[in-house]
Amino acid sequence: MTEVTGRRAGDLPDDLTDVEAGMWQAFRNGSEYDLRHGDAAVDDPHGDSPWGPERTVRARVVCWLLLDGPPALAGRVSSLKLTGMRIEGPLDLAGGTVVPYVEIKGCRFEQEVRLPEARFTTVRLVDCAVPRLEAARVHTEGDLHLPRCRFRRGVRLTDAQIGTDLMLNQAIVHRDRTGRSVAADGLTVGQDLQAELLQAYGEVSLRSAKVGVSLSLRGARLASPYTRYALNAPRLTVERTLYLTPAGLGAPLVGGVTPARGTRIQHFECQGAVRLDDGRFGDAVDLERARFVFTDEQALSLRRVQAPELRFLGERPLRGQVLLSGAKIVTLVDRAESWPGPGQLHMGGFTYENLVPRGPFPLTERLEWVAAATAEYNPEPYERLAAVLRAAGEDEDAREVLLAKQRRRRETLPPAAKLWGYLQDWTVAYGYRPGRAAVWMAVLWAAGSLAFAHAGHPPAGSGDPRRQWNPALYALDLLLPVIDFGQASQWQLRGGWQWLSAALVLLGWTLATTVAAGATRLLRRG
Repeated sequence: MTEVTGRRAGDLPDDLTDVEAGMWQAFRNGSEYDLRHGDAAVDDPHGDSPWGPERTVRARVVCWLLLDGPPALAGRVSSLKLTGMRIEGPLDLAGGTVVPYVEIKGCRFEQEVRLPEARFTTVRLVDCAVPRLEAARVHTEGDLHLPRCRFRRGVRLTDAQIGTDLMLNQAIVHRDRTGRSVAADGLTVGQDLQAELLQAYGEVSLRSAKVGVSLSLRGARLASPYTRYALNAPRLTVERTLYLTPAGLGAPLVGGVTPARGTRIQHFECQGAVRLDDGRFGDAVDLERARFVFTDEQALSLRRVQAPELRFLGERPLRGQVLLSGAKIVTLVDRAESWPGPGQLHMGGFTYENLVPRGPFPLTERLEWVAAATAEYNPEPYERLAAVLRAAGEDEDAREVLLAKQRRRRETLPPAAKLWGYLQDWTVAYGYRPGRAAVWMAVLWAAGSLAFAHAGHPPAGSGDPRRQWNPALYALDLLLPVIDFGQASQWQLRGGWQWLSAALVLLGWTLATTVAAGATRLLRRG
């Protein structure tokens, strides 16, 4: 193929093909250059229909137009708008500065598109077949749109800077030689990153990426059997919301809008581990109806994430783990059926201030949720839950949580301490049910009064001869430590009655000790 020769400003080069000449003129005019036939099967850039010379331009000529193209016609703005074309050779704009607007739709690229360190105003590749997009450190003042494109060997946007929106809606991206489909570590997007209904067959890597508004993966399907993670995004910063939620099919994709009734829904689905560790989210992390398919070694990792709201409303993962260690959330919105079972949930250091259950979530199931996160006894999750319930005015539920904590702790104690724990539980429920102590005291008092009414009661040697025997006061004097009603010291019981008296004294001290321990815990929590 001959090299493109020099020209004067505005002249049509001699060695252009007819197709390229038409593209040249359309560029100067700022109009769309459309070579579609009108047959959808033939015009499909991802189909098998061959596209011959009548639809082919050299990538070198496209680069020439973009980097050093002719001036626009009078009263027009030059731009490259191509539809239904085959672009032959590598499109290499590495390091270049492209001023004209670029919109390429329904085209086939025979070789990779190279844009590293190039600068653009706005670039739109729509529904194109591209072997690979290499765009590390690319810079755009406006949008970079890649909707419905198919990339056979991945997309690289490492350290790219996108001025406004990055769009990957309905794109299909296969892996590169490292197993990644989208490599975008250090990416910066000024406004939204939309990847709704994206299909990625390799790791999506967004390590240390920054998104100025929201990041939407609604309806996306991520699968990566080649690498450790399907979505690898530690230290991700999103100024508003991360959406891993459903999207409507067959309807226009409008971010944040609920699809109309009757619209077919596609869930967000991820086959492979997800890492969002140390992420910062300005509004929320939304997992509404998300599906995660893990192996036993994989996890949804949200360690040390910070967000005002976590909407944990996805489908329960059957295998793998959910890691929330060190995460800081203001409001946790969740469903009982979304959380995994024992051994799959880890919440050490997980803090939240409000609980908003979606659907029924009784306290018994909430306690099972905490127990599932603590394979070994850890008081922290119980105390956090109790504090949140108390702040919401649910004092009775908060006490039940703390009682459950004591019962869980008891199982870790040696036999003697465990026995004392059972005694505290049976008598006054570790002080969290103080009314039980009053019931026990009343029962023992009544039983002692009835028994001592039939007891022989000779006065003690130093007793006051004027004092009258009162079996009820005598029993109460034995049961209540410290307080002296003047009965126990006045009478000298013998035989079995002495043993009964000693038993009442012991039971009284036990009740008093457990009540005091519970009161101490209550005061300490206050």
